[in-house]
Amino acid sequence: MAKTTIEAPRPPAAQRLHDALATLLRQQADGEASKALTALALCQLAGVSRNALYRYHPDVLRSLREAQSRQRARPVAKRIARQLRQENHELRDQLTQLAALVDHYFAAWQETRLQLERRDREVAELRRGHRPQVVPLRH
Repeated sequence: MAKTTIEAPRPPAAQRLHDALATLLRQQADGEASKALTALALCQLAGVSRNALYRYHPDVLRSLREAQSRQRARPVAKRIARQLRQENHELRDQLTQLAALVDHYFAAWQETRLQLERRDREVAELRRGHRPQVVPLRH
């Protein structure tokens, strides 16, 4: 007579997926994650096929994707924010320098324009007051 073993009923796939996701998240938070936070790792841990995950468990998949985006966003967001603050500071400095240059060149343009107007008036006065005379070249 053969021995028969009675196995305990397995929890439903949805429960196994939720438990596996919680385990992966806990491992990620503790820094002891041996696997990346992926659908493959989740399915392997839960003993569920990836097709079943994608087809029948969109809520677990949504939770997985949210966890992935949170995991990626933390260090990246801080680095990007720091980089943007630095760029912002540099742009403000450049804007200040640019405004000073614009003021300088505008003042130089005004001064040059006034000098040209004055020169044009002086030349016009000289032409009005000057009577041309014929001067012999030889004596």
